[in-house]
This record gives sequence, C-alpha cells and structure tokens, in this order.
Amino acid sequence: MDVLASGHEQVVFCADPESGLRAVIAIYSTALGPALGGTRFFPYASEEAAVTDALALSKAMAYKNSLAGLDLGGGKGVIIGDPAVHKTEALLRAYGRFVESLGGRYLTACDVGTYNADLDVVARETRFAHGRSLAHGGCGDSSVLTAFGVFQGMRAAAQHRWGSPSLAGRTVAVAGVGKVGSWLVDSLVEDGAAVVVTDVDPTAVQRVVAKHPGVRTAADTAELVRTPHDVYAPCALGGALDDETVAVLPAEIVCGGANNQLAHEGTAQLLADRGILYAPDYLVNAGGVIQVEDERHGFSFARAEAKATTIFDVALRVFAAADADGVSPAVAADRLAEDRIRSVGRLATIRLPRPG
Repeated sequence: MDVLASGHEQVVFCADPESGLRAVIAIYSTALGPALGGTRFFPYASEEAAVTDALALSKAMAYKNSLAGLDLGGGKGVIIGDPAVHKTEALLRAYGRFVESLGGRYLTACDVGTYNADLDVVARETRFAHGRSLAHGGCGDSSVLTAFGVFQGMRAAAQHRWGSPSLAGRTVAVAGVGKVGSWLVDSLVEDGAAVVVTDVDPTAVQRVVAKHPGVRTAADTAELVRTPHDVYAPCALGGALDDETVAVLPAEIVCGGANNQLAHEGTAQLLADRGILYAPDYLVNAGGVIQVEDERHGFSFARAEAKATTIFDVALRVFAAADADGVSPAVAADRLAEDRIRSVGRLATIRLPRPG
C-alpha cells in the first residue's frame, strides 16, 4: 500500500495509549472546502486494513460531496477497535482533540459504530464535530435522509430502466436493515414494492418484519442474492458486489446505501456487461451528508430534505452521461465529480484581498 501515491492531501495517525485510542484520519481533498466525512469505529484486523479503508472512504467522500453540490472536500476517520468493548468517554474525547488539532481541515460526523451521542462527546473537545443529537443543537439521525436519498436514486434508476419512477410491483432485495436499510424498507413498502431482507443481526430483521408483516426474509446474503428480485440494495458494509455476487444476481438494478460497494475497479464493468444498471453508491447515499452539512447553517430538516430530493435528477444525469459516453455509471459519476472538483476548486487560486 503506497499512501503517498494515493492522491491524498494528508493522512494522520492518532494514538493515545492511556485511553486506548488508535485512529487514522485521511483527507483526500480540500479543493471544494473542508473535508467532511464520518468516523468509523470498527475492529479492523490490522492497522493496514484500517488505513486502506480510510483511504478508500475518504476519496469516496470527496466525490460524494462534489456530486451532491456541496462546498466540501472529502475525508474520513477510522477508530480501530470494537465499539462495544473499547468505546469510552476518554477515547472519544482524545479523538476529538486530534480532530481539533487539524484546525478545521477535517469535519467529522457519524458512521458505522458511531452515533449522535458519541459526536456530542467528541464535540466537547472540538469545534469540528457534526451530526450531533437534536438535544445538543445538531441534525440528529442522518440515516433518515441517507435512506431517503437512496430511495430517490432507486426511483431514478427505475425511471431510466423501466420508464416509471416507481417501485410498485417490483421486488427489492435489501441486504442489511440497520439504520439506513430499515428506513429504506419503509419507503419501499409505502411505494408498493415487494421486499425481501436479510441481516447478520436477527433482531434487526425481526424489527422490520414486526413493522411490515408482508416483508419476506432470507437466511443470509448468499440466499438473498439468489432470490428472484428486480432491484438489489446493499445496505451493510462495503465490498458487497464481488465477482461471485455479480455473476448470480437476478436484479436489473443495483442501488443501495452501503459505501464502497464495488469489490474492485472492474466490478462496475461486470455489472454493465450483465446488463445491470448500477446507481453509484456515493451518489445515492449522499442524503446523510447533505443533512449533516445543513447542521452547519442552523439545521432545517425541510431544507435538507429538499436538497436530498435533487439526488433523483443527478442520478438521471449520470445515467444519461453513461449512455452517451458508452461507459458505466460509476465512471460517469466519477467524471462529473472530478470535473466539479477541478473547475470549482481552481477558484481557490484567485486570491482575495484580506479584510481591513
């Protein structure tokens, strides 16, 4: 792994032996503004695995923020450890001090293993923690608008593939019904879709079925991907779309909330070769970051929701560009994101007079 060749502006290693903090903060780009990205708390098998994840996630955040039209760069923090075992006030506050030391180049928020209450603790040591609880003036649970954005992207994919922005009468397979997946199921059921779900946590599945008795279940992801369905929605951890999964998918559309769904760079072409329309993950799951960004301006859910609705139009634009250029939607989305980073980011070179 060559960190210096990754294209990142800065990678910071954070350690506080007394609290047990071991973390990595990766800043991919600040061309459009401070690098916003959540903090993932996860029991990585090695430090190298943590760095690899931080690098991939931070780059995806830069593209996500760009494509969402936000004046933000991309970054990501990862804390190495089991949050159920190692998460303490001291550790979170130590992490907050490292975030503060970056002087606003990196803005942190929630991700896998971290919640609004955790960001409230981190914020006691830094001005640059967002996605805080409503009680502390924050935007609350960003999974609500993350799922809303995924649903908008799925509607756009349905429009592009079937000529109607509705999932009514379609079967959607949702892999992972935690914070985002469960909200997505609500929207799908309301829209008239048939839904099949699975999750490594049986209680998560039970909660969904209790709320929506018509939802069917699969024993695991291997069974789910072989169940007849029209849309596959990966909503758990990354790497869900590997060669074996793509080879057996019956879906015509892939659109889900998980980050970094493609197992490798060639996966997007494998999907295209099979005639499966892929809605790029960082495009459709941008609702959460839109919600968090709005917190910086005095949070308004209605304003953030209106912004997240535009994911539908951006997705249609990506699909059209992919068709026009003869590339996968993943390549088309990257090009659009890179173009904005390059064209708008260059304005920073135009020097403004200092106040006074």
